[in-house]
Amino acid sequence: MFLDDFHTVTDDRLCITAEQASRFAKCIAGDYNPIHDPDARRFCVPGDLLFALVMARFGLAQRMTFHFKGMVGDSVPLCFAQHGDTVSVTDHHGKVYLEVERGGDITHDAGVIEAFTRRYVAFSGRNFPHYLKPLMEEQGVMFNPQRPLVIYDSMGFSLSRLDVAEAGVAFTGATLDVTGKRGDALLQFQMTDADTVIGHGSKKLVVSGLREYDPPVMDAFVEQFMSLKAHSATTG
Repeated sequence: MFLDDFHTVTDDRLCITAEQASRFAKCIAGDYNPIHDPDARRFCVPGDLLFALVMARFGLAQRMTFHFKGMVGDSVPLCFAQHGDTVSVTDHHGKVYLEVERGGDITHDAGVIEAFTRRYVAFSGRNFPHYLKPLMEEQGVMFNPQRPLVIYDSMGFSLSRLDVAEAGVAFTGATLDVTGKRGDALLQFQMTDADTVIGHGSKKLVVSGLREYDPPVMDAFVEQFMSLKAHSATTG
């Protein structure tokens, strides 16, 4: 399974090291959010890795909603459990990190699930600068470039059918609702089979520490971000 390199299982508990999480973010999702760097002060496991592990373990349902409840740190032992139409990810203290609601038909076809997962996380990993920068510029706000904090809040989608070997995932629009120093970004997407639309979904992100937009500062941050991303791609 393509996720084997990004976690270990011991005594029915799943652990993800900071190095595994960072490698997944960069190599699979193309996500260079500094919060996923192993040495980040507020390091957390990418939500898309938890998403991928849920999909691999419990299948792809026609309707799924993922609610991210907390940030998973380095090597936290996790329990993935199913209760009817709900899947939860918790630690040994019972703290909930992820809740998933499911409905409709479910497929456990490994090929379909892997293809869908890879397509979605590749789309999801393009949060910044592709989708977030234009939103922030439009609203006249930006995060603190010294401590950028963008957190996965939730994601959901609905599919008309599951018999698709290679579903496409494409961005369809976004909004940013700003309240003080916090911004709620909603990214919308659709799933396709060739030229036929087979589903729609949305992803919510929380952007913290907002301040007035400063074009030269943001441009410099984007340039540095893309340079680091290009360097990691050639050396990783």
